[in-house]
Order: sequence, then structure tokens, then C-alpha cells
Amino acid sequence: MQGVGFRPFVYMLAEKFSLKGFVFNDGEGVVIEIEGSQKNIELFYENFQINRPPLCRLDTLEFSDIAVQNSEKFEIIESKESQVATMLSADISMCDECRKEMFDKSNRRYLYPFINCTHCGPRYSIIRSLPYDRKNSAMRRFAMCPQCEAEYKDPTNRRYHAQPISCYECGPKLKIEHLLQKDKVDKIFFIETLCEHIKDAKTVALKGLGGFHLICDATNEEAVLNLRKQKYRPFKPFAIMFENIKAIERVCDITQEQRALILSKERPIVLVKKKSRSRSLAKLLAPNIDKLGVFLPYTPLHELLLKKLKKPIVATSANLSDEPIIRHQNELFAKLPLIVDISLTHDREILNACDDSVMSTVAGHNIMLRLARGFAPYSFTCKQKSRRKILALGANQKSTITLAFDGNIVLSPHIGDLSSLDAMEYFTRTVETFCGFYNFKPDTIVCDKHPKYETTLWAQKYIKEHTNVQLIQVQHHYAHTLACMAEYALQEEVLSFVFDGTGYGDSGMLWGGEVFLASPQNYSRVVHLEEFSLLGGERAVKEPRRVALSLLFESYDFDTIKRMKNKLVNSFTQEELQTFYLMHIRAINSPKSSSIGRLFDAVYALSGHLRTLAYEGESGMILETEANKYASNDSYTFVINDGVVEYKKLLQEILQEKEKKYIAIKFINALAKMILAITQMYPDKKVLLSGGVFQNSVLLEKTIALFQKHNIKYFIQEKTPINDGGISLGQAYHALHVKNKN
Repeated sequence: MQGVGFRPFVYMLAEKFSLKGFVFNDGEGVVIEIEGSQKNIELFYENFQINRPPLCRLDTLEFSDIAVQNSEKFEIIESKESQVATMLSADISMCDECRKEMFDKSNRRYLYPFINCTHCGPRYSIIRSLPYDRKNSAMRRFAMCPQCEAEYKDPTNRRYHAQPISCYECGPKLKIEHLLQKDKVDKIFFIETLCEHIKDAKTVALKGLGGFHLICDATNEEAVLNLRKQKYRPFKPFAIMFENIKAIERVCDITQEQRALILSKERPIVLVKKKSRSRSLAKLLAPNIDKLGVFLPYTPLHELLLKKLKKPIVATSANLSDEPIIRHQNELFAKLPLIVDISLTHDREILNACDDSVMSTVAGHNIMLRLARGFAPYSFTCKQKSRRKILALGANQKSTITLAFDGNIVLSPHIGDLSSLDAMEYFTRTVETFCGFYNFKPDTIVCDKHPKYETTLWAQKYIKEHTNVQLIQVQHHYAHTLACMAEYALQEEVLSFVFDGTGYGDSGMLWGGEVFLASPQNYSRVVHLEEFSLLGGERAVKEPRRVALSLLFESYDFDTIKRMKNKLVNSFTQEELQTFYLMHIRAINSPKSSSIGRLFDAVYALSGHLRTLAYEGESGMILETEANKYASNDSYTFVINDGVVEYKKLLQEILQEKEKKYIAIKFINALAKMILAITQMYPDKKVLLSGGVFQNSVLLEKTIALFQKHNIKYFIQEKTPINDGGISLGQAYHALHVKNKN
């Protein structure tokens, strides 16, 4: 309710219907007292339900009748101090009213790059502590001018208590920074200067809401190639920002659901299909796949840049590989001097870094791939009113944290992969920030069971230093299940399919193709993929041909494999085959795995792709692209035997396949049919789908179509990440349901 224009809305509604009384904020929400005729109170309530401000979120509404107070007017009174329970709002893209003002030559904020109101603008990224007041934000150093102060104090104004309110006279200032030269740029030419560099095929930096973007011309092959070389990012797709929706529709085929998501107030990056005939964008934006990540400008500064440039831009996070997004100017040039030598920055501090959200749409469902700007922090209430204060630490990749307290659950924005010191510093800072927001001292820490996860090590260190804090460890794939259950507040036992890359299983093996019967309290593993070796451990994750070779070792004798005449086997020397075979039979650096994600890697290699993977999930995205080319229901064969999904028959059929181009679609069809077959073994159970493999839109679409055909009730996450970004939520949900062992 805070910072969204709710109290002015109530004030104007009370005035409209001649009601008296007051409205104020407290730590738990908003209190409204109204008196007047019964008819007018009913009209007030009717309009209250229909016309609430766009950013307002109402979790509960309680009524009580009191004696008439004979108030003389309706007023907004000062907030009352109490324990903080109001949830923090996410940053929101510029609203239509502010956009109209920004391009109105008669408006005093004409072309003002920090225009905002209570319906839009920064929140999470500029807040230091709750409540959400200017004095607790990055705006505290900018004293309001008389005009802004008058708007800020006027309940009938759209900017009433808009904490980032400012204008040219009193607000933040833009600045061009050069890596080497110190020449000053006239303030009226900031945007023009940046545009000149972009048109010259250079990469520039721009300070956004939650961090810096690296930007180049998305239509210029040379510019995109330069950015790829400089960022050491040879194949991973870049996100593209367009001036408007029509510009996206010229180069992409988008559905109505995707269009609505792209235009939403949150402005996420949305994965959509490229038009095959379009030639206006650089080919290197998303090599080897048929999708683009597209989004619209969400800050006034981005919008001003695109209006002037008249071209779509690559807008990717400014960071080193596996590190968090950069939010400080000095850090930008210190870490990326070979990539960017000019930036457009400003003097409003980014207190809390926040990446761009990423989503897709499949079969009428919105699928959250990265929970960040616009959506996070994501909070909701739950039925479990545990007295405990639970801090869940998530996984090692796509890290997030979750707080659970007083019936509230708060999921943080995407933190990232915890494989560097900077990433761990960001993780620790996020924990401290969220605990500070809610005056929160955890009495329960929840982490993964993997002994080498940074989050596990952090948890163990924490409880050694805080001996009164309980530690709960939750198996990785069970946490995936629980995340989906938490989103839908499910309490009953369900049948859960969790397919991902790898996670630490209860047996010490690397799981990833799991089917559970699960409740919030416990689970049993009822079906899993047949195990195979990962030759070389982590090396196999990068080199899919090693995984494919392992499947051959599991299925054929060594002499038969040596005689095979196929592209995969021929890619190894006889000496390499011998070495890998010895590693396999002697279990030397070859951990066993039941991962469907790694099975995707193997099929990628068996279909002729032998290149080392450049980024996580690349094999699945390439197979998805190939599968999209053919409308076929043909499939290979999985055999389900005593709770094990055997792949040997499927492998034989792939090796015998004469048309390699059909391997992807037939493999994905086989997975969907296997899921259906297992589901039909448990006809009385609702079904859950979770894990990173279900980011594959073809697999998800095929599976949902089979569920709908057979009237199977299913659940899939939409508001929270389906990948490891949801792990912390699942961990917290489990902790809410188990008895405190202290």
C-alpha cells in the first residue's frame, strides 16, 4: 500500500461521496475510517473495489462498525509507528501520464529523464530502509523545490508523497563519463553524445534503475560482434530493447499473451519467436536459436535515448561473467575498460542492484525465468502463521533468498550464480538488506543439502556463530516441488516432476530426472531416470559429447562402440575412447547422474552438435529450435521399469535415425509421453512441473496438451522462477510446515 498513491485515492473517493473521517498508514497496512449516509458508504466501497491505484496490492480487508464520530472533514493524517509488516514495492516502468508530460513542450518536466509519480518509478532500487519515505531513500540528498514540494503535499495531485519526485531544478543530474578523457559535454547534448557513439558501432554504458546496461546498435553486425568479443560471450543471446511494440512486431511473431506481457507496467524481457524473413537485426544477437529476448524502455532515460536513436539496441547487464550487475560508475571502468569507455550516468545512487526480469509464455501460462525488476521483491501472505523467523538461502546458481515471518513470505530479486567473491558479497549484502528492511533476525536458516554449495557453507558458518539458530537442509529437487506448492498454497500430497541440470540427491548422486510423491512435510522418490556417468565431472557439463559417450558405454560393449561409424564416436581418438572407457568402468572422476538436463546434452551431441557449450541451457535451446521446425507427434521410446525410466531403447532408436533433423522433436515428444505415462500411474494425484528443463517451451507445450487431452489437473509456476531461482521459496515453505526442533 505504501508509495502507490493509495491514501490520495481514498481521500478523493471520500470527497466525491461527501464522507468524513481519515486515512493513515501504519506498519501493517492502511487504516480508513469513514462516516456518512449508508448509500454513499456503499458507493465508496463499490468504487474502492473497482478503481484502486494500479500498483496497489490488497491482501486482506477487514471491516468493523463503530459509533458515529461526527467528524467535520476527511483528512490524510500522519502515519503511525508500529512493527513493519507492509511489503516493499518493486521498481515500476514509466506510466502513460508521465510519458505524456515528458513529451509535452509546455510541461515543466519536458524531456526530464527522472520524471515519475506514485504510479511509476524507482522503489526497491533506491530504498535504504522501511517505511518507504524520502528520508530513507537515495533521494534524501535532493531537497525539493517549492513546486515539487507543493505537488508532494497535495492529496489531489498524482505526485502526492511520490518519494522520488523531482524536476530539473531540484533533482538528480545527468553526466557523461569518459574512461580516458575529461572533456565536459554540454548538458543539453548528453543523449546526442551517446547516440553518436552507438552509431559508430561502439559499446556505451547507461545507468538504469538497478544497475548499468551495456548498449550497442542491435542492427549493426560489427557492433554486436565487437561486444561479443570484448565480453567473451560468443553465443549467449543478447536482450534487445525497442522503441515501441510496433518495432518489435516488425521483426518478431508475438502472441496476444506476449504482447500484453511486453506492454505490462513491469516491462520484463520476454522471449518471442524471430521472424525468419526479417533482415533488419544483426544475425549475431541470438545465434543458432529461433528466439529473441525483447523488451521496451522502462525508464525515462531509456525512452529518451531510443526516441533520439530510432534504432533497437542491445541492452545487456554490465558485469563480468558470473558477477552481479555493476551499480557504481568507478566499478564500471575498473572492471570493463576493454568493453566500454563512455557512460551516461547520474548522481542518484542505486542502493539495491536489480537485474531485468525475464519471462516466456507457453500454452497460456506466463513462465518466470528470472525474477527481478518490476516483480521483485515478490511478497505474499500464507496461511501458516509461524512464530519463527525463517531465512532460506536458495541454491548456488540463479541465487535468491526468501524470508518468512508473521504469515508473510518475501522472495528477493535474482542475485545470480555464486561462483565469485563479488557474487558472494552481493549475496551477503542482500541478506543484510532484507533483514534490515523488516527488522528481521532469523531463528531458522534453511539451505540445500549440497555440501559444497556456497550457501550451505554460509549457513554452517552462521549457525556456528549463532548457536540458538536452527539449521534445516532441504533436498534440491524437493525444494523445486515446494516452490510450486508455495505459489498455489498447496497442502495435499501431489505428484511432482522435477527435471533440471543437476542437484545433490539423498543418495549422494547427482539427481535431475525425478518424480516425487510430495507434501509440504516430506516426499518419496517414486520414479527417476536411469543413471549414467558424467565423464570428467564438471567438464561433461560443458562438453555434451562426453555425456553421449557415457550413454554408449552404459548400453554397448567397448568393441561395438569402437566399430560404430557415426559423427560422435569419430570425434574421439582411439586413445581418448580408451581413456574415457577406463574412467567409466573404474568410476574415476565420473559421478553418476539421473539428470534430464544432461540427457538433453547427450541428445544434442547425438544429433550432430559436438561443439562445447558456451552457456547454461544452450543444448536445450538449440534442440527446442530444431523441434520447432517440424509439426510431428512421432517419438522415440522410453521404457519405465520398476520406478526407473530406461533410456537404452531410446538411444538405439536415435542411433538408427536416418534423418538427424527429426531427432529433437521425437526426443521431446518421448519425454512428454513418458510424463503422461507416469502421471496415469497416479490418477488421483494433482501434478506439478518444476525445474529448469521445463523452460523448454516445446516440451512444456507438448506436456500441457497431453494433460488437457486427458483432463489431468496440473500446476506450473508463473509468478516465481521455475528454475533454481525458486529454490529458496521452496525451502522456506518446507520450514513453515515442519516442527521446530529447538
